[in-house]
Amino acid sequence: MRIYKTRSDAAEACRTNKVTINGSHCKPSREVHEGDVVGVRKVPYMTYTWRVLGLIDKRQGAQNVAMFAENITPESELEKLSAPRETIFIQRDRGTGRPTKKERREMDSLMDSFYFGEE
Repeated sequence: MRIYKTRSDAAEACRTNKVTINGSHCKPSREVHEGDVVGVRKVPYMTYTWRVLGLIDKRQGAQNVAMFAENITPESELEKLSAPRETIFIQRDRGTGRPTKKERREMDSLMDSFYFGEE
């Protein structure tokens, strides 16, 4: 289905339990049938889901994937991609070197208060 760039990447994903077929983890040699639901965890917090619509006997172009697999990833999973990512940039003058232990503690408390609401 061209989820991974190479077959070795796909096999490694199967071995590390990132691929499921009908809810159970699978080996790289597992055969897929029409109607199977394939789940793939590509990023650590998100799982893509496809339903197999048909089987093919030889390699197809990427544009033909939609004819053989339907993307049924829930909207809640897709929203994780567009979640706002807030960052804090702390400005330090050039040439001042590494922060001292006191400055480091101040930066850590700033980050904690921003992310966790602690004071």
